[in-house]
Amino acid sequence: MAKRDYYEVLGVNRDADEEAIKKAYRKLAMKYHPDRAPDDKSAEEKFKEAKEAYEVLCDEGKRDAYDRYGHAGVDHSAAGAGGAGFSNFADAFGDIFGDIFGQGRGGRSSVYRGADLRYNLEITLEEAAHGTETKIRIPTHEACEACGGSGAKSGTQPTTCQTCKGHGQVRLQQGFFSIQQTCPRCHGTGKVISEPCHACNGAGKVKKQKTLSVKIPAGVDNGDRIRLSNEGEPGVNGGPPGDLYVQLQIKPHPVFERDHDDLHCEMPVSFATTALGGEIEIPTLDGTAKIKVPPETQSGKVFRLRGKGIKGVRSHTIGDLHCHVVVETPVNLTERQKELLREFESISQKDRDRHTPRAKSWMDKVKEFFAA
Repeated sequence: MAKRDYYEVLGVNRDADEEAIKKAYRKLAMKYHPDRAPDDKSAEEKFKEAKEAYEVLCDEGKRDAYDRYGHAGVDHSAAGAGGAGFSNFADAFGDIFGDIFGQGRGGRSSVYRGADLRYNLEITLEEAAHGTETKIRIPTHEACEACGGSGAKSGTQPTTCQTCKGHGQVRLQQGFFSIQQTCPRCHGTGKVISEPCHACNGAGKVKKQKTLSVKIPAGVDNGDRIRLSNEGEPGVNGGPPGDLYVQLQIKPHPVFERDHDDLHCEMPVSFATTALGGEIEIPTLDGTAKIKVPPETQSGKVFRLRGKGIKGVRSHTIGDLHCHVVVETPVNLTERQKELLREFESISQKDRDRHTPRAKSWMDKVKEFFAA
């Protein structure tokens, strides 16, 4: 029976590239593998036919011979050997997984993107609210000047790894499984350095410090991240570098506590001011503000100053400043002050219910509790 044209078998054009050939083969391998269609005898033949076409067209030398001389130009026995066992099915998926992780059957060294890095940066609440620009120093790896990044001693060059023939990967057969793994000798580079560079010990790069400028936008919050593209670890085998993520941590503030876009602060007020009323001055992030304290203000009262908080990075309005009144008990009293307070207490006791309504309400609740 005459063999069909390999391009026709895979359903690709004669100028199809390697990726298109692989894609067509995977589709046919999934469809016709005997394990997926055990009762279809023709499926096994179609699977063998697709595998034979794939192994010829994905080999540059065999494909050139086939294009010149047709089936007579290639060795069919090598292409058709092995039957349609499970190992062939594993080979098909080896291509799929190899492409995902950067290594195909074509023997190209793996190319990987560099790892992302994180830098923890502490800033003040004022810097977070108004924005700032700062500089950071981070460790990095740069190409070794002595060897030009090759890792080999000056005057020498890395040689092709004989274990993997420069592919960076080796294929192992374990029973029914065909496993592809990184070459243990060259660690996936496909090259071996016999005389390492003394400056970098064969790594091809040296550790240095670099200074980066970081622009912090106004309104950032604790835990926000700023990405500096391509400032992470360098890539492998020409891969792109990773990114650097600057993780922001806001230092505790001596006066304010932040709650999203709002600010909170405690406002110590004297007993006389809360009882008689008055005006006090409090700090804000932009200066100071004055608050009128009405007479008979109780401890725990909250005054809100609109627009005195923070405008968040993703907010359209400015938050508020919440001032919590804390009645301050006087300390280090003189004898005269103590005398006046005793007199005040004596006078207050005569009409206690009128002067201390919260205490009366609390005592009533206590009596109800014990009477129940």
